[in-house]
Amino acid sequence: EAFSQKAQAVHDELLVYHQLFDVYNVYEGRNNLKTVNDHPGEAIEVDQAVIDLLLDCKAYYELTGGRVNAAMGSVLYLWHEAREDGLNDFANAYLPDSDALSEAAKHTSWDSVVIDEAASTVYLSDPEARLDVGAVAKGWSAQRVAEKAPAGLLISVGGNVCATGPKDENGTPWRVGIQDPDGGDNYLHTLNVTTGSVVTSGDYQRYFVVDGKMYHHIIDPATLYPGTLWRSVTIVCADSGLADALSTALFLLDYEQGLALLEQCDAEAFWIDQENNRYYSPGFKDLIRT
Repeated sequence: EAFSQKAQAVHDELLVYHQLFDVYNVYEGRNNLKTVNDHPGEAIEVDQAVIDLLLDCKAYYELTGGRVNAAMGSVLYLWHEAREDGLNDFANAYLPDSDALSEAAKHTSWDSVVIDEAASTVYLSDPEARLDVGAVAKGWSAQRVAEKAPAGLLISVGGNVCATGPKDENGTPWRVGIQDPDGGDNYLHTLNVTTGSVVTSGDYQRYFVVDGKMYHHIIDPATLYPGTLWRSVTIVCADSGLADALSTALFLLDYEQGLALLEQCDAEAFWIDQENNRYYSPGFKDLIRT
C-alpha cells in the first residue's frame, strides 16, 4: 500500500508535466505550450515549470550547437502531421513538402521566444514560430520527479530510466537493459545503475514508412530530415533532462563530435550505427553488467 501511494504520486506529477508541455491538446484551466503556440504575440502566463523547462531548453540549444532546438516546432509539426497521416493510411503515406519545410525553418530562432521570468510569461514574437519540447520534456520531467521521490525507486517512462538510489540497503544496483533496434527478446547490454539516468534515442520506436523507406522522428535541423548516422544512442549521466538532450544531439553528431560533447557533460554513451557496429565512450564499459 505504501509503495502504491508513492507510485501514484510519481504518476500524478508526471501527468501534470505532460499537460503543461503538451503542444497538441488543451486542458481546462491550464495554460500550456499549446496555449503559447496558439497565441503568438501574446504574453501567456504559465506555470513555473514551463519557464524552468524553456530556460533549460535554451541552454541545451547552446550546448549542442543547435542540434536540440525546442523552437523548431514549425518544422516538427509538419513531420508530426505526415507521420500521423502515414500511420493512419499506409497506402497514401507521404513526406512533408520540401518547400514547406524550408519555409518553416525560417521560423525556428530562439530570438522569437520571449521569456519573462518575473511575470512568469512566455510569448512568441514570430507569428509563425512554434515550440516543441519533445526532445527534452520526458527526461526533464522524470528528473524533477526523481528529485522528490523516495530513495530506492527506478522510474521508467519509455526510453528514459531514472534511479533514485540502489534497490536495497545493501547497495544492490538496478539492472537496466538496452534494447536491440532490430527487436527480439535479447538486450544489447544490461547496465548496473544505482543513481542517475539511462536514456536511449532510436530510429525504431516512432517512425512511418513511405515507398518502403522508414522515416523516424529525430529531425536534423541542418537537413530538416531524420538523422541517418545512427540507429540508437544511449546516454548515462546524473541528470535525466540533460541525458535526453544529449541522446538527441549525439544521434545527429558523428562519433568524434559526440565524444567532445560528452566530455563537457560528465556523461557516457553507447552508439549503434546503420551496420549495427557498436561504439563506446571511454567510461561506458565500466557500467556494463552483460
